[in-house]
This record gives sequence, structure tokens and C-alpha cells, in this order.
Amino acid sequence: MEAEITQLVTTGATTVVGLMATEAWTQLRSRLAGLLGRGRDAEEVSAELEEIRVEVVRADGDTALVDDQTAEVRNRLRRLLRQDPQAARELSDLLEEFTPKQPQPIEVHHTVNTVHDTTVHGTVIQTGAQIRRQ
Repeated sequence: MEAEITQLVTTGATTVVGLMATEAWTQLRSRLAGLLGRGRDAEEVSAELEEIRVEVVRADGDTALVDDQTAEVRNRLRRLLRQDPQAARELSDLLEEFTPKQPQPIEVHHTVNTVHDTTVHGTVIQTGAQIRRQ
């Protein structure tokens, strides 16, 4: 169970920091502040998250700075889940809602027929396509 929580916290922090530089942040910030701010003023937590976002946006390719902010979010998420293990479900739902969906891979099959050692007296046509989404 601890490994699942660690994975959730790590994925959560990376996802949250990644979303801070997108338009989705506006919607995510207030909901994340509500989750992180249990028992605290949500506006105060929202302001703290906004400070982290400003640092991330200013990083402009400085991976060390982004890593520092990711660690800050990871620590906050870890503290939240230690204090309230039930928050793991809420965090997971929030991440699922805001994580960009990956397109489903398309599986394409090609069929090739070869005619050997025979004489064909007419037209031979083979058609068809087989495309399957995973």
C-alpha cells in the first residue's frame, strides 16, 4: 500500500506542476487548494500554490527550479495523505480528470498475397483493411 501512495504522490506532484503552465491550472488550483487546505483557509492555500506556479513559469527551462517546486508539491501531497488517507481517492480522481488523455494506439494489419508458379488469365484483385483500436 505504501508503494501505491508513493506512486500517487510522485505522479500527482509531477502532473500538478506540469499543469501549472497550462490553462487547466485555473480550474485545478481551487480544487487542489480545497483538497490540500483541509482545516485551513482555501484562499491562503491557493495563494501558496500560485507562488509555486509563478516559480515554475519563471523557470524557463531551468529543470533544477522545476524539480524544487515539484518536490514542494510532492511533500504537501505526502503530508496530506499521511494526515488523511481517504484523500488518496480524491487526489486520484482529480488527477484522472485533469491528466491529458493519451490517444489510443491504432493497430493496422497489412495482408500481402503473392502468386508463384502459376498463370493468371484475368484480373486478380484483393482489397480490404483491418484497423483495430486498442
